[in-house]
Amino acid sequence: MPKLEHHIFVCENERPPGHPRGCCKEAGGVEVRAALKQQIAERGLKGTVRANQAGCLDQCAFGATVVIYPEQIWYGGVRPEDVSEILEALERGEVVERLLIPTDVLNTPESKIRRGDRS
Repeated sequence: MPKLEHHIFVCENERPPGHPRGCCKEAGGVEVRAALKQQIAERGLKGTVRANQAGCLDQCAFGATVVIYPEQIWYGGVRPEDVSEILEALERGEVVERLLIPTDVLNTPESKIRRGDRS
């Protein structure tokens, strides 16, 4: 079996309802990972691309959050309907610009505040 070329981590962290940081499970992380797994299989990418469940990726403001390694591509606000576009871009060696989390806010206090709750 060939080694994996890409690991796609999908945050499925769950917090209690009403938690100020929100959570990616509530934002659809489970459904995003399910769509990724299905489309990876349908595209014949199984064995070279893998979608893994992740705990909190500390980008709560941008849930559901997805990160692709080894490229370190961080996507936010991902929905199941975005999965085809993400995989197509990955196959072409490109990124989906509209879903990118800006690098200047990755791992900053602002990235940990639930979107919509910022003033």
